Amino acid sequence: MSQARSDILLDRMMALHPKIIDLTLDRMERLLAALDHPERRLPPVIHAAGTNGKGSTLAMIRAGLEGVGLSAHVYTSPHLARFHERIRLAGDLIDEDLLSAMLDECLAANGPDAITYFEITTCAALLAFSRVEADFTLLETGLGGRLDATNVVDDPRLTVITPIDIDHQQYLGDTLQEIAFEKAGILKRGVTCVVGPQSDIAMEVIEARAARLGAPLIAHGQHWHVWEERGRLVFQDETGLLDLPSPALIGAHQVQNAGTALAALRALGMEEPACTAAMTDATWPARMQRLTSGPLVDQAGAVGSDLWLDGGHNPAAAAAIVESLSRLPSRPTHLICGMLNTKDVSGFMAPLAGVAESLHAVSIPGQAATLSAEDTVAHARAAGLRSEAAKSVEAALAAILAESPGARVLICGSLYLAGVILQENG
Repeated sequence: MSQARSDILLDRMMALHPKIIDLTLDRMERLLAALDHPERRLPPVIHAAGTNGKGSTLAMIRAGLEGVGLSAHVYTSPHLARFHERIRLAGDLIDEDLLSAMLDECLAANGPDAITYFEITTCAALLAFSRVEADFTLLETGLGGRLDATNVVDDPRLTVITPIDIDHQQYLGDTLQEIAFEKAGILKRGVTCVVGPQSDIAMEVIEARAARLGAPLIAHGQHWHVWEERGRLVFQDETGLLDLPSPALIGAHQVQNAGTALAALRALGMEEPACTAAMTDATWPARMQRLTSGPLVDQAGAVGSDLWLDGGHNPAAAAAIVESLSRLPSRPTHLICGMLNTKDVSGFMAPLAGVAESLHAVSIPGQAATLSAEDTVAHARAAGLRSEAAKSVEAALAAILAESPGARVLICGSLYLAGVILQENG
């Protein structure tokens, strides 16, 4: 099969900067000026930052808006199977022709100047958003917030900060306070910010920046509350109480994400029909997703096993996996895990040790920063997990099924590994 034109252009973009990540807004501002500032011509923007849950939260906000007939552009990262997943135009993934045209235009405007892959592709997304009508634009930060390439909109309609935790220390700082400072960098003067559940340390940082900017906060535990009751989700804010279906997305952590999404929708003036749609219609792949088709599913199903996929890759995500597993029918659970060498691998393993019978470690295909299977095994064993290395996901699954037919199998550890799996089993 011939390579798509967009893939050829994206490959060219990878060579425009020696680093994958180099946090600054200077290059974004230069290229956006050359493109005649598409960031100033967007439909009203909802800008989200946070360590965990921002993708799920935006998925629920989008479902709520679309559930009452409104349209939204959406920018998320990374993609799982194809780059096109990052850019959703008024409800539909960007098509190949338009994506190639936007990439071409950005490459021409940038010329030979250095710019990172994420920066120039973010410019392409903003350019596309500026030329297609929609009611809202949902932007997910890529990393951090203050210097993230998405942080170029001066007057968003709303900002959102989901739970902040330790992650990406090499770029954002070693302490929760430093990381929260970077995330809170998306706050804008006079613009309301919806804040999900936070530690006291992170909340203090957010409140201090909000006070400096005169940015009103709608914060969990102060201005809104959310909980489960008798299989329903109850949300309460200063406007009143909503009794809604439980979120379609699996896991107790999705209750808090749902609350953040509902607070955002209420801040946008949405009423109960939008809030109901946010709960019932949201989808977000590779977050405790049960796979239902593909060769791996066939392999597992032949012996009565079910196969699950989660792209979480930090300690908080591992805790969410554990909680989600506790809500599923009881059966032996085995893990197939591949991680990047930039992550807190030991922190990810620790919560899983109490729920998994074994862990089979793999390297992530096509990722230079993959942690080797052998190193993953060492971390797993140190956490108390029975573990061994496998040459591939297929080999790991075969070993698990031979030992424990009928078990539950969860593939986890990285969104990049999840993308590989979904290409053949999505």
